[in-house]
Amino acid sequence: MRAALHEAQAAAAAGEAPIGAVIVDPATDSIIAAAGNAPISTHDPSGHAEIRAMRLVAEKLGNYRLTGLELFVTLEPCAMCAGAISHARIGRLVFGATDPKGGAVIHGPKFFDQPTCHWRPAVEHGVMWEESSAMLKDFFRQRRGKTR
Repeated sequence: MRAALHEAQAAAAAGEAPIGAVIVDPATDSIIAAAGNAPISTHDPSGHAEIRAMRLVAEKLGNYRLTGLELFVTLEPCAMCAGAISHARIGRLVFGATDPKGGAVIHGPKFFDQPTCHWRPAVEHGVMWEESSAMLKDFFRQRRGKTR
């Protein structure tokens, strides 16, 4: 999760929402890909950190199925990202901060709980949530010109 937080910091430095993601191969405990949010700079509404990291891994592996891999992300995935996680067959999803407004895993549509969801990763949340949440709050507070 520390690597995902590093990606989130890099995204914030680039003017993007501070969200970062890494994909780990649990067999080797190594990071295969890392990405930060970049929908603004890439002019791509699907440029979320999770999607970008999954694209990198899929290209490296030559396969759109990422079965058994683990995705660590600093914020609860939205519906678009949850759908992509399911389609990619990610084995385990770990996220930090929850997102009551835009999240789709434990909030909103609860994507993986839907009967039409064909693949459900193991889900763990709250990992380093304080750091993830503080980074997001600070970023948006600064963008709005508020100091506290």
